[in-house]
Amino acid sequence: MAVKVLILEDNPVARSFLCRVVRESFSDAIHLTEAGDLETARKHVALTGGSQGLHGVDPFKLVLVDLELPDGNGMELLAELAQYPATKIVTTLYSDDDHLFPALQCGADGYLLKEDRFEVLVEELQKIVRGQPPLSPAIARRLLTHFRHGNGADSQAPDSGFMPASTFTTSRPVPIEKPLDHERLTPRESEVLTYLSKGFTIKEIASLMGIKWFTVNDHIKSIYKKLNVSSRAEAAVLASKQGLV
Repeated sequence: MAVKVLILEDNPVARSFLCRVVRESFSDAIHLTEAGDLETARKHVALTGGSQGLHGVDPFKLVLVDLELPDGNGMELLAELAQYPATKIVTTLYSDDDHLFPALQCGADGYLLKEDRFEVLVEELQKIVRGQPPLSPAIARRLLTHFRHGNGADSQAPDSGFMPASTFTTSRPVPIEKPLDHERLTPRESEVLTYLSKGFTIKEIASLMGIKWFTVNDHIKSIYKKLNVSSRAEAAVLASKQGLV
């Protein structure tokens, strides 16, 4: 089954460029859907289960979102898709704090600058398969500077469920007494959790289990939600203490 990707970009040249980046980034068969404005993007999302990604409907697995659009701002769509089961990446020309941090707060799983070289964008998108957030080098430096200076003490990046990074937010203590809810995990989720705890990447887990990387991604999101954790480290600690792995 092809991986469904939605690209929201009003500039036709930039949209074509991003399509090439996506095709170059993944070895899976890709089904691209393009939208030049928010209204069109919302219609495409509605056809794939709506903002909740209803069960039984094949949703987009990756959504690239431009910020400044003819009929609004891409952050509106990010907020609407907070519960949508996709990896949501901002693709924009804006690298300032006024765009970066609100986008992360709205649910962006990554932030890429369209001015970056083709090969840089491909490399960053490929991080999804390795369980890392796609961040343009300039954005990663800005985030590091922001938190090193203590400006982010009260800020928290959104929990996308896909693979939160320590770059976004400081790690929080693991509640030792919190019981692990074994019965709520499906057998597949338990298997994924075991591999996560052993340090395997998303791509490696997919290969070991004979499934696609985006399916592993979905299992990880579900595990994080059920265990009320925000990183593989927390999940691994809880699983270890409860004797699951």
